[in-house]
Amino acid sequence: MATILFEQPGHRCIAFSDLVRGDDGVQANQFLIQHGEASALLDPGGALLYNPLILAIGEFVAPTDVTWLLCSHQDPDIIGSVDKWLLYTNTTVVCSKLWGRFVPHVVPGYLRNAGSDRYHLLPDEGGHIPMGDSSVRALPAHFMHSVGNFSFYDPVSRMLFSGDVGASMVPSRTPYAFVDDFDVHVPRMEGFHRRYMASNRATRLWARMVRQLAPSMIVPQHGLPMRGETMERFLDWIERLECGVDLIGPEHYRL
Repeated sequence: MATILFEQPGHRCIAFSDLVRGDDGVQANQFLIQHGEASALLDPGGALLYNPLILAIGEFVAPTDVTWLLCSHQDPDIIGSVDKWLLYTNTTVVCSKLWGRFVPHVVPGYLRNAGSDRYHLLPDEGGHIPMGDSSVRALPAHFMHSVGNFSFYDPVSRMLFSGDVGASMVPSRTPYAFVDDFDVHVPRMEGFHRRYMASNRATRLWARMVRQLAPSMIVPQHGLPMRGETMERFLDWIERLECGVDLIGPEHYRL
């Protein structure tokens, strides 16, 4: 299902949700940013999603014309289909420099036109991915949960594509709509964030960085988007969240 989150002449942001079949895998969203002739597909997913996503984005852009494949981190639900994108398109894969030598492990060795020139590797501080006369900004989100992790910010729509940060576990066929009751939404996020985010230090620094951006909305790779008061409450919540190594005790390390 495609949902247009932002549209103005020459610029559009689209969410694709509920492409995972039933309980075959974790629910995941994909996003397309179009600016003029340039396009960026964010967190395109694994083999489970490749064919449904190709069909879904075809309404907006020919898959062979996708300029950038923006990958927040290295998980299979993020980059599992990268071999197909390298084989059938001329897109450039954007990911952390920490994963630049690991992602090729999911690409068959016999595949031609899949060398280092097909990758744009980001330093820890992030950077700008050109989109014609604009750009998408890669922002550090390290240890949330990957050691080399990025959020992506579109300055035209002011949307923050947050990857796993803000992810919520929702059932299949849940309508893709903005969260309207944060208190009801917290249980959908809490277990995942407490286990998968590395520490409060990381979540606190990320939240403070995001506040400086003042985004119009936060759109995670799993679950539902947030904006307005709900988004502000989420930033308050994750800024204070104890998670990961904050919760580890001796009971987790015994024979």
